[in-house]
Amino acid sequence: MEEVAPETATAKTAAPFGTAFTSQMTLARYSDGQWQGVETVPVGPLPLHPASHVLHYGSTCFEGLKAYRMPDGEIKIFRLDQHIARFQRSAALLCLPQPPADMMEAMIREVVALGHDVIPDAPGALYLRPTLIGTEENIGAAGAPSAEAMVYVLASPVGEYFAGGRGLNILIEDQEMRSTPGFGQAKTGGNYASALRHVMRAKKEFSADQVLFCPNGDVQETGASNFFLIDDNRLLTKPLDPSFLHGITRDSVITLARDLGYEVIERDFTVDEIKDWIRTGEAALSGTAAVLSGVGAFIHGGERYQVGDGGVGPNTRKLSEALRALQSGRTPDRFGWLS
Repeated sequence: MEEVAPETATAKTAAPFGTAFTSQMTLARYSDGQWQGVETVPVGPLPLHPASHVLHYGSTCFEGLKAYRMPDGEIKIFRLDQHIARFQRSAALLCLPQPPADMMEAMIREVVALGHDVIPDAPGALYLRPTLIGTEENIGAAGAPSAEAMVYVLASPVGEYFAGGRGLNILIEDQEMRSTPGFGQAKTGGNYASALRHVMRAKKEFSADQVLFCPNGDVQETGASNFFLIDDNRLLTKPLDPSFLHGITRDSVITLARDLGYEVIERDFTVDEIKDWIRTGEAALSGTAAVLSGVGAFIHGGERYQVGDGGVGPNTRKLSEALRALQSGRTPDRFGWLS
C-alpha cells in the first residue's frame, strides 16, 4: 500500500489506514527506576541499540484508540481511560514498567492537539498508537525484564479499515490457537505474529479476510478482532478470559446492545453453533479499527457457509451505526465515553 505523506492529509480526506502519520509524536523514557520527562519530537526513525531488549525478547505492547471530530469541530477521544488501563495491564503482563495514567493521558492529548488540522471528518478519525518497548542493551537478559524502556504515541489519520461495507469472508481454524494460553489478553505484537501465518494462508488459499480461531471447536476471536453472533433479539459472545483480548469496542457494543433492547449472552459456544445460528442470524467482528464489521461467509472444512445474503446484516448495521453515531457526536454521549 502506497504511503500518503502526512502533509497531504486534510480534515476532509482520510488517509489509507495506518499509512500516513502526523508530523510529531510524544515520547518518554524509563531509566534508573523512574519515568523521565515527556518530549515532543518529529515522527521518524528511533535510535535503538541492536542489543535492545525488545529486539530479542519481544518486550513490547501497544494500544489502539481513536479521536473523532465532532459536528461542531471539537475533537474528542473515545474511551481514553479504558485504553490507558488496558495499556497498563499489557505492560504488567510483559513485565515492563507501567507508564502512569496521567502521563499517558497528557501524551495522548498532546498528540491529538498537534494533529488537530489533519483529523478527518467522520467516519474517519485520528488513530492513536501508544507503544511501549524495552530498551535495555543486554542480550543476556532472556530471563529478566528490561530495566529501561521507552513509550511513544504515534498518530495516523485514517478512514475505514474494511473498505466497501461488504460482508467479510472468515476462515474457521478449529485446531490452532491465536495466542499462548493466558497471554491472549495482552495487546502485544507477538500475539499478532503468531496468528499471521494462519491469516496469510487463509488469504492465499481461500481469499478470506481473517481467521476465526476456535481450538477444539471453542470459538475465541479472530487474528485482530473480537467476535459476535447477532439476531433480532440477542447478541452472543464468549465471556472474558485470559485467552483473548478484552476488547473495548466489544464492551461498547455489548453496552449499546443492552441499551437497544437486545439480550446479551456471554457464554462459551462452538463452531457447530455458529453454523446453526447463521441460518437465520448474523455474525460480526469488533475492534477499534474494524468498529463492527459484518461477516458474509465462513469457510470450514473446505465448505463455504453463507451468512444471510452474504452482505452485512440489518442488526449488525443497526449496532454499528449506533456506535459510530455516538463516537462522532451525532447522538448524545449518554455513557460518558467521549472526553
